[in-house]
Amino acid sequence: MMCRVTRQPMAITAMLVAGVTIVGAQPSAELRWGGDAEGGAPFVEADPADPTRVVGFDVEVAQLLAAGEKLAPRFVQVGFTSLDAAVTRGDFDVGLSGIEDSPARRARLAVTIPYYEFREILTVRSADGARYRTLADLAGRRVATLGTTLASELLVVAEKEHGVIPVTYEDDVHPYSDLAIGRVDAVLLDDVLAERGVRRNPGLMNQSSAIGVGYYVGILAPGNTALRDRINETLRRAMRDGRLEAIFRKWGMWNSDQPALYARLTSDSQVLPQSQRTASSTNNWEAAIRYLPALIKAAGVTVLLSVLSMALAVALGVAIASGRVYGPRALELALTAWVELIRGTPLLLQLFVLYFGLAAFVQLPAFLSALLGLGINYAAYESEIYRGALQAVPAGQLEAARTLGLTNVQTLRLIRAPQAFRLALAPMTNDFVALLKDSSLVSVITVVELTKQTSIFAANVGSWVLPGAMCAAMYLVLSLPLASFARRIEKGWRR
Repeated sequence: MMCRVTRQPMAITAMLVAGVTIVGAQPSAELRWGGDAEGGAPFVEADPADPTRVVGFDVEVAQLLAAGEKLAPRFVQVGFTSLDAAVTRGDFDVGLSGIEDSPARRARLAVTIPYYEFREILTVRSADGARYRTLADLAGRRVATLGTTLASELLVVAEKEHGVIPVTYEDDVHPYSDLAIGRVDAVLLDDVLAERGVRRNPGLMNQSSAIGVGYYVGILAPGNTALRDRINETLRRAMRDGRLEAIFRKWGMWNSDQPALYARLTSDSQVLPQSQRTASSTNNWEAAIRYLPALIKAAGVTVLLSVLSMALAVALGVAIASGRVYGPRALELALTAWVELIRGTPLLLQLFVLYFGLAAFVQLPAFLSALLGLGINYAAYESEIYRGALQAVPAGQLEAARTLGLTNVQTLRLIRAPQAFRLALAPMTNDFVALLKDSSLVSVITVVELTKQTSIFAANVGSWVLPGAMCAAMYLVLSLPLASFARRIEKGWRR
């Protein structure tokens, strides 16, 4: 019996040690690589034949790197704009998702040598091909791009030099569809995305001259230089033996730019492109000073959008609540169904429907779509507040009003509405503050408000600490006076 008591803990301990060893060894048996499958082909996309797996040239580059480390590749889905922060956190080992090289990125991360060279080119409507050949030709015109890319940086310069109007999108599909229907006048992105955009929209064409040159790289955590150096050697071997060329030929991306790049990277001197030898010396505080005017401007957009949207929500909410309380049964049922439809679907979906879904019938400007989306969404919630407040007025007061000969309109204006306003004021204030924060969602339809401008700031400096603190402070500056003002009104109304 004593032997069994002695041996059982030893056996359990051995099993635990073995389990810890297995669990601890599991990450080392895999090369975790991060990417964004929303980016689509040819980078990373869900396999149409099997949505549980991903395909694309970056998928095959990741397999090549994992084989060089004698590990199994494992894909980790991360939003494109969060890749830098996620690799720093250790969510994956290497990021591969059409990630562009930049001095700022090299200053804060361990970045591999380039494995593909691309060109930034203009895409225009075929009818405008002779008019818009360069950014200078697009003075005063709207040019679409993706945020935090080389193309967006080129447009910032073009805005100052030529008066181009940059329009920033969250994805690389809608810039081209909006160009096709005339919402923007051109798109500036890398040739890989441009070729795909033209294939999907036959009425578009790509200009042949390059606006800029960039490189796709892999990113690793700043302290993971040993793995980065091994990956670099794997990439150089794949450049010499043709494995990288085979991958890009398979995806129809091989061109005359790649041999020259590979020759430079595999030569004895291993000269890197000029953009990789330049490091950014701007610290976060200098960047904050530079971005502050843009943040203040974006805060102004947030305030204007929130105030106008809340005014629309209040007006619609009052009309809906009055119709449900005083209207006939058919109107009450129709308005109830509308409220449930709006409350039961996400605001983000409603914004997409208004801006992109209705584009085939009516092309609403981005700001107007944002205003309508926020106003209609919050009107449903406001109407419930007002309906509850109206029904909270004691029935005896309404009967007394009818006894005195007051009409329904007089009863509402003199007796019911004032009391209902007092009851609804506090939740109305809460909704306004919530709407102020929900306005951050409108960046998906190209409205650059406070949160979107902050995310661009954070992506460029590689940290959310200072940009996030500045953004939070601005939201507090906007919301606290509003809450204080509402409390004063509420106290006065009670007296």
